[in-house]
Amino acid sequence: MLKAIVPSIISLLLAGSALASEVTYRKDIRPLWDAKCSACHGAKSPYLGEFLENQDKYKKMNKGPRMDTYADLIIFVGWPDTGAIMRRLDDGKNSKDGKPGNMYRYLGATDEERQKNFEVFKAWVGEDAWTHKRWDAKGDMPAVTKEELAKMKVKY
Repeated sequence: MLKAIVPSIISLLLAGSALASEVTYRKDIRPLWDAKCSACHGAKSPYLGEFLENQDKYKKMNKGPRMDTYADLIIFVGWPDTGAIMRRLDDGKNSKDGKPGNMYRYLGATDEERQKNFEVFKAWVGEDAWTHKRWDAKGDMPAVTKEELAKMKVKY
């Protein structure tokens, strides 16, 4: 009987440790966002619609669209600005031209720190969900599919 129980206990422990290391907004993304993103995308920043109407004004103020809550941040992952986080934070290995996204440099002071923080965001979205696609097709980039959206993790 003990021989039958031990493998079950080991399986439960391994599953528990995997869940404990799962990337979540509260545990991993929010502290990283507070440290690296809040100065330009915090509560004093405009919501996406207002930002889009007055981009030049806000860019001069070093303000990007507001992302200071989970709900506001999800706008830039899933909808309506699908893939914006992925395009902007990408390290360049997922783009045709190999160039990092315009916000990648703000993920850290060194290449090592930027890569580490990038991997946290990528794990949060989901390795298989990290796409540069938008809600609607643009240029030669097709629109994101329902199947691709379903792969997004973005745990709270």
